[in-house]
Amino acid sequence: MNIEIRDASLEARIQRQLRATGSGSMEEVLQRLLETQEEQDRWLLENREANNAKIQRGIEQLDRGEGIPDDQLDAHLADLKAKPENALCPCATGRSRSGKNLALHQRT
Repeated sequence: MNIEIRDASLEARIQRQLRATGSGSMEEVLQRLLETQEEQDRWLLENREANNAKIQRGIEQLDRGEGIPDDQLDAHLADLKAKPENALCPCATGRSRSGKNLALHQRT
């Protein structure tokens, strides 16, 4: 199979991957990229229920008014990054359907 890449920026990205990964060929780059994507897809599928439960818990926390205000969110996330990895879990950093900030919780 021959694949023709017409988009110069896509070709440049693939070339960067070729150099960055030390791959010996474009085929090797594509194989690595596909393996990575397949691994991510598997992880998402295997963890769908747990992720959905965390999202639901965050929405429920927001509904109870436990969210972090917009003007405090960046500082809060910076504090979390400075703490050891297992201290807190920012499992839901984003916005709910109502536009509120999603709450953060203690890892359990």
